[in-house]
Amino acid sequence: MKKKVENLHKMLYYYIIGGFIMNEIIKIFNETKKHNEIPNELYSKYGVKKGLRNEDGTGVLIGLTKICDVVGYKIIDDKKVDQEGKLYYRGYNLNDICDNMRTDFVYEEVAYLILFGKLPTSEQLESFKKILAENYQLPDGFISQYILRYPSMNVMNKMQRALLMLYSEDENADDTSVENTLKQGISILAKLPSIAVYAYQSKNHFFNDESLYIHHIDVGVSIAENILRLLRPNKKYLPEEVKILDLLLVVHLDHGSGNNSTFANSVIASTNTDIYSSFSGSIGSLKGTKHGGANITCLKMMNTIINEIGLDASDEKIKTVINKLLDKQFFDGSGLIYGMGHAVYTISDPRAMVIKHEAIKLAKIKNQELRLDFYIRFEALTKEIIMERKNMNICSNVDYYTGLVYNMLDIPEDLFTPLFVISRSCGWIAHNIENKLYSNRIIRPAGRYVGELYDYVKMEDRK
Repeated sequence: MKKKVENLHKMLYYYIIGGFIMNEIIKIFNETKKHNEIPNELYSKYGVKKGLRNEDGTGVLIGLTKICDVVGYKIIDDKKVDQEGKLYYRGYNLNDICDNMRTDFVYEEVAYLILFGKLPTSEQLESFKKILAENYQLPDGFISQYILRYPSMNVMNKMQRALLMLYSEDENADDTSVENTLKQGISILAKLPSIAVYAYQSKNHFFNDESLYIHHIDVGVSIAENILRLLRPNKKYLPEEVKILDLLLVVHLDHGSGNNSTFANSVIASTNTDIYSSFSGSIGSLKGTKHGGANITCLKMMNTIINEIGLDASDEKIKTVINKLLDKQFFDGSGLIYGMGHAVYTISDPRAMVIKHEAIKLAKIKNQELRLDFYIRFEALTKEIIMERKNMNICSNVDYYTGLVYNMLDIPEDLFTPLFVISRSCGWIAHNIENKLYSNRIIRPAGRYVGELYDYVKMEDRK
């Protein structure tokens, strides 16, 4: 009892002291904020592109690539003209890839295409599958020492730490040659599914007081199947569930060299640091709610709306909520409708279209057709209202249906973004290697100083 009281006193002490320190920091910041202001007009004056975006919303070109092409508009007579979205992996249309899917190991097949530049023959795919299987296993003691011993409240942060611990297990960790980077990258790609699921199981056990399930990975099945096998307590799942998860991994596999996490990977790798460091940085990027974490926010928004007006709400009620969202009067007050709109895609996001098609199939299996119908109506009405209010095309993006599909697959929110990492890691490897081969220069853009110049003031003369 005495110890509990002492601990309570310590917690109260640190809470009071911590609060005092934070208040002092905020006070100082507010007093000095005027010294840090940068007027918005200076960006136009010096031609600086906020967020590396041009005035018309298009991205500033930061490199050349043969890996992936993201098409959402055309430039005709120096004007941006909207068009149906298309996504190409090594020149192959994503829709064609998905329409001609195998029954299993689809992610592995497309990963081969992204990494090596060509569609594999059956023999080449079998060889690649064996290479991945040989790299599935984590180092001896890794699970108990690095994952279970140090659980984290956030699976993404845990994945970052786990990658940096893999560095210490690699005898050639700092060999940044193309050949070794490819070898290391494939090893990481193969290990990420178990790292992600084990990190989630650890969190769920230690922080949520749930039973701990640590299943062995099966070297004979695909990455998609292993994810469900490691996640489910009874290791049971439907073939249709594996196929849909496989497809989602394919859809998230790459999205050009300009997306934030891939660009972060390229920036960090360009310093000639190790792949574990560059991948850790990319995971930190993907964790953000404006990037990979957006599907969770979208699902929360849609659940909030459904709880407010019900699945059988009329179109007029849905329109009312949409207008409230845009007017910053509902959900988080940001004025954003999560899952709608994209930096490149305008009329349609091909990834969202593929996932929507699969969501329709899954909804029938999971008896979620009413919920899916609400999503479809909400999407159509949002497009209609945005056109009325802003006279612009807007489409659902990849996040809009992704969270719903994961939810129907009984995948916990904690794993939504880690699944994105598992998939996108292949793209990170490919861009890392491409930059090493054909650019091989440190990425070092510039910023313009717009502050004043001052003479130094001695302590006794400061006010």
